[in-house]
Amino acid sequence: MRPLIGVIPLVDTRRDSLWMIPGYMDGIIAAGGVPVMLPLTEDAGIIERISESISGLLLTGGQDVDPRMYGQKAAAECGEICEKRDVMESELLGRMLELDKPVFGICRGIQFINAYLGGTLYQDLGTQFPSEVEHHMLPPYERFVHDVTIQKGTQLYEIFGAVTGVNSYHHQGVDRLATGLTASAYAPDGLVEAVERHASRFLIAVQWHPEWLYHFDEKQMKLLREFTAACSSR
Repeated sequence: MRPLIGVIPLVDTRRDSLWMIPGYMDGIIAAGGVPVMLPLTEDAGIIERISESISGLLLTGGQDVDPRMYGQKAAAECGEICEKRDVMESELLGRMLELDKPVFGICRGIQFINAYLGGTLYQDLGTQFPSEVEHHMLPPYERFVHDVTIQKGTQLYEIFGAVTGVNSYHHQGVDRLATGLTASAYAPDGLVEAVERHASRFLIAVQWHPEWLYHFDEKQMKLLREFTAACSSR
């Protein structure tokens, strides 16, 4: 039985539309799951119904996380915020943690999870965490721009080993790590690139974009399979 996995929609505020990068959906299908793009809603009843129906949740990339979530005012360099998405993800992520259902975060996903659980973010790496490491690459995204070092004893280490190449397209990042999260990968400049929550049956989030890499990198495919397998187990 392929597990049903909810995928947070991408939001285009200028066109007043929801959309999706095919790799998010195709990657889950290739890994053995059934992806469903969720509605964007703040309705508590709908969110509760979603949490009961899906076997796992994928938190996708997108707008910047509202700095108010981690007790800060927005800096001039902070990008577009989608308040409705912040509200929905807060309610849905909280419910998924209560139900101990698998959660996988990508890019904004790692940032949102860290902020939700009490950590903070760099609102803009260029001004708050200057580095020679390429964190905001130009397309094509189906390539590696830097390595990350994986920490021994983590779930990610079992998948990737000590080092793996990644792509990178973000201007925010994890600053203070939330209590209960373990940093499982770092960029060469020390920026957190992946986190895990060992209190959860499965919660892994990465700063890079496996949805662009899984079709040629078996390690990224294995990561998606591990998430999907966790969604299949009880």
